[in-house]
Amino acid sequence: MIKNKTIIRVRYADTDKMQIVYNGKYLEYFEVGRTELLRSVGLPYNEVEKHGYQLPLIEAGVKYKSPAFYDDLLEIESTNNSLYSAKVKIEYIIRRKETGEIVTEGFTEHVFVRVEDRKPVRPPKFYIDSLAEFFEVDK
Repeated sequence: MIKNKTIIRVRYADTDKMQIVYNGKYLEYFEVGRTELLRSVGLPYNEVEKHGYQLPLIEAGVKYKSPAFYDDLLEIESTNNSLYSAKVKIEYIIRRKETGEIVTEGFTEHVFVRVEDRKPVRPPKFYIDSLAEFFEVDK
């Protein structure tokens, strides 16, 4: 399993007229969590692309628990529990940093595609080799 926590501050531009984070922004926050998760284990997303792969989103889910407001500090906890699956599923918990209160929970699912032909493929060897040390054997 790989896990990472990232802190962000809610910008005014992320909020609606009531200064509550707009619901669609949470998918952007998930993206921040996902990219920082990969970076934290030595595999920034641009390395995936340099190898000729991309990870398009195929499914997402969000549960809104409590509103976040302008200037809140939020902690994005991102977790990936499986290395060898054809789908890369990242789970997220976003908490208010000061209190630990859960603001949002959710997930995103991605598949590897080759840039050259956009065909889905199993996780490539460089990805497995880069992350294997962080996982129990789950083949």
